[in-house]
Amino acid sequence: MTSHIKFPMDRRSLLKAAAATPALAAFGFSSMAHALPLDGIEKRGFMTVATEDDYRPFEFTENGKPTGYDQELLDLMKKTVKFEVKQDIIPWTGILPGVTTGKYDAAVTAILITEERMKSLDFTSPVAQSENFFLKRKGDKKITSIKDLNGLSLGVEAGSAMLKMLPQLDDMLKTTGGKLGKVVQYQGYPEAYQDLAVGRVDFVVNTQLSLASVVKEKPDVFEMGLAVSKPSYIAWAVQKGNTGLLKAFNDFLAASRKDGSMYALQKKWFSITFESMPDHPVANS
Repeated sequence: MTSHIKFPMDRRSLLKAAAATPALAAFGFSSMAHALPLDGIEKRGFMTVATEDDYRPFEFTENGKPTGYDQELLDLMKKTVKFEVKQDIIPWTGILPGVTTGKYDAAVTAILITEERMKSLDFTSPVAQSENFFLKRKGDKKITSIKDLNGLSLGVEAGSAMLKMLPQLDDMLKTTGGKLGKVVQYQGYPEAYQDLAVGRVDFVVNTQLSLASVVKEKPDVFEMGLAVSKPSYIAWAVQKGNTGLLKAFNDFLAASRKDGSMYALQKKWFSITFESMPDHPVANS
């Protein structure tokens, strides 16, 4: 039965739909611009941001319209700035390179802050908190603990912080006499979930918040496992050295925490709030 499970559109299907969907087509096509400092953005009249195409519950499309936690938070920011915000909705693998090379002014997506990334990007204050968990097939009795992951195949998104943090899981397994099995990298998590559902991989590693959304959507197919990493923080990012734009983001985020609008969105999308987050980026090493 699981072979017929429908998952959200991948990037290729999304592009086809965009041509026929005015609401979605309005987002994107901003990549001809180049990253600028804040005064340059104000003079130009618009800011370009890259948003991931399918990473629930942070950002995804529904009925041809972008939505999710990051999207709604960005929508609040649009009301406070004096310039237009143009978005390109693209796969995860193109987002961080797009910001570091100046193709986009900012990445408004769920980025786990790591020491490695902080060398090439400037991060905003955190917008959420999470830790990595594993996802398994519903009722898979061979996996009941971390020890049971020994040697099993796992799925993870290519280029993601979750991939970089797998050594933490390997360390956990070593304490039980085990080790990581085959690591299968995917261009997007919907593909990984599909392969998990049909048995091509044994488990998938992603953030707790994202996996909770997947389990909520398909409770008869998937089941949440246990934590496989230390707690980490999620933020947005701008090109290294773009201090004026970074301040504009941080001023907005600080205001959204002060007036409670950020926490209201966290409650809506995550069912929990993170009111004790630091007010500056903290890396997960």
